[in-house]
Amino acid sequence: MKDAFGLPQSLLVLGGTSEIALATARRLIARRTRTVWLAGRPSPALERAAVQLAALGADVRTVHFDALDPASHETALGKVFAEGDIDLVLLAFGVLGDQAHDERDPSAAVRVAQTNYTGAVSAGLVAARALQTQGHGSLVVLSSVAAERPRRANFVYGSSKAGLDAFAQGLGDALHGTGVHVMVVRPGFVRTRMTAGLEEAPLATTPEAVATAIELGLRRRSETVWVPGTLRVVMSALRHLPRAVFRRLPI
Repeated sequence: MKDAFGLPQSLLVLGGTSEIALATARRLIARRTRTVWLAGRPSPALERAAVQLAALGADVRTVHFDALDPASHETALGKVFAEGDIDLVLLAFGVLGDQAHDERDPSAAVRVAQTNYTGAVSAGLVAARALQTQGHGSLVVLSSVAAERPRRANFVYGSSKAGLDAFAQGLGDALHGTGVHVMVVRPGFVRTRMTAGLEEAPLATTPEAVATAIELGLRRRSETVWVPGTLRVVMSALRHLPRAVFRRLPI
C-alpha cells in the first residue's frame, strides 16, 4: 500500500530500461519503495538496471515484456500481480523513430505507432484492470508535449503520443471513483540516449527532473504533469496558433 504521502511501496515499470523510469525508481526507492518489477525484453541492459536498483536496497525482479506483442501482455502482467499488490505502474516504453526515414518507409512508421500507441493501449488496459481488481493504485503514463500539437519535424512520433495522451486521459475518466489514479506526464525535450545527437529544444530537461515531477504529482494526486511546468503555458499558446502561422515556426 502507499504511504501517508501517496508514495508507492511497490512499483512495476513497463519499459524497464527507460532512463526516465529508472530515475523515477531510484527516487522512489530513496523514499519508501521496496519492491520493483522491471518489465522489458531480456537484455544485459535490463539486468544491469535490476542490479543497480537492488544495490539501493530494493527487492528487484524482472519479467519478460514486449510492447509489440499485445497478446502476451495479460500473461506477463498477470505474473507480476499474482505475486502481490502493485501500488504504481509506470508506463514508460516508447520509441522516437526517425521522421525522415519513417516518411519513406511506412512499415517503420507503423512500428512507431504500434509501440507508442497500440502497445500502450493494450498494456494500459491490462494494468488498469489489475489495479481496479486490487482496489487501489496509480497508473503513470509517460506522454510528451509533442502530443499537444504534432510538428512537421516529428509528426509520426507526435501523432502516436497524441493518441496515447488521449487514451490515458479517457482511461483516467473511466477509472475515476474506483480507487485507481491515472496521471499523464508530458515532458519536453529530455536529455537521454533516445535524444542523443538531436538539436536540443528550448526548456530541455533531464530524467531526474521528470522523476522529481512524478513524485510531486503522486503526492498531489495530479492528473496531468508538465515538465518543466512552464511548458504548459508555451504549449497552450502553440496549440491555438493559426495553422498558417504554426507552419512557419522554426520548430
